[in-house]
Amino acid sequence: MSHITYLEASVVGLIQGVSELFPVSSLGHNVLIPALVGGSWATDLNVAKAESPYLAFIVGLHVATAFALLIYFWRDWVRIIGGFLSSIRDRRVETVNQKLAWMIILATIPVGLVGLEFEHAFRVLFGKPIRAAIFLLVNGVILFAGERLRTRKSKAADEVAAATEQPARRAAPRARAAGAAVPGATVAGATAGGGATLGGPVPGATVHTVAMHASGQRAVRQLEAARAVQADQRLVAIGYVQALIIGASQILALFAGISRDGVAMVTGMFRGLSRQDAARFSFLLSTPVIFAAGFLKVGDLFGPLGNGIRGQVLVASVLSGVGAYLSVRFLIRYFQTRTLTPFAIYCVVFGLGSVIYLSVK
Repeated sequence: MSHITYLEASVVGLIQGVSELFPVSSLGHNVLIPALVGGSWATDLNVAKAESPYLAFIVGLHVATAFALLIYFWRDWVRIIGGFLSSIRDRRVETVNQKLAWMIILATIPVGLVGLEFEHAFRVLFGKPIRAAIFLLVNGVILFAGERLRTRKSKAADEVAAATEQPARRAAPRARAAGAAVPGATVAGATAGGGATLGGPVPGATVHTVAMHASGQRAVRQLEAARAVQADQRLVAIGYVQALIIGASQILALFAGISRDGVAMVTGMFRGLSRQDAARFSFLLSTPVIFAAGFLKVGDLFGPLGNGIRGQVLVASVLSGVGAYLSVRFLIRYFQTRTLTPFAIYCVVFGLGSVIYLSVK
């Protein structure tokens, strides 16, 4: 039976957490990197092998990635799940939260059905390093085309989203300022009020500063929550058919090298979403899909396939979860003002370089 070392597990865990949400294909990287490193990595970490513990290992890490998404978007999921439950109770779908809940459910059905039926066949056929490299190159072309061929509607949506963001952006510094430290009132040697030098902290000043800081942080969180609600109002405006099309595009991610979030973002932009709203919708869609994929395989890790690697799974899961949380936090801000082009260039360069290297190896 193949063995997975702690070093291999740590690298794979970080790759899974980061590349699952960046539009560069986690599966493609988890297929390619062991092959490029070679040696025991290529034999231990072979996703295409029958009854591969590595497959159960990396898909099991999806659970940690999904938990990171839930933690980041927990307020949103409370609203969405509440909307779903209220729609069942009231037997109608009227509010933004109710509509978004059913849009996510509807958009998840195609990739769920195809994944259940064809995941094994796709993995065996396309989980080869050279093919993963080719599809990573294709992924780069898709991302590049998504930026170059954006519709007028999507570009206009960028302007609408930016205009909506302006009041919140102007308010954010004021909210942070509300939590700023009180000058000259917290440390020994600081000046207080009229400039007298103190030999120690002013009684009660630290408590007041902490309270002000907490108030400022709450204000910032409230602004972020308001942004999310505004984004969801824009998302539900596209309707169920467009949501289904965006969700169905995730089927392409069954090809190792094609990014689930990347193709969902590109499809969303082609259907008229702004770049940042397309990114948000792709992350929300990813959560149930990643959870489902993880739970389908995580049971294997408690059976014979998990023998000897459960400690490695734990280490990799922690790294995967931390990597995913930091990634989504970065990307949500990144896509407010920046494009998919750097990721497209990366995929083309890495994919093409891998194809050349593996062909002559």
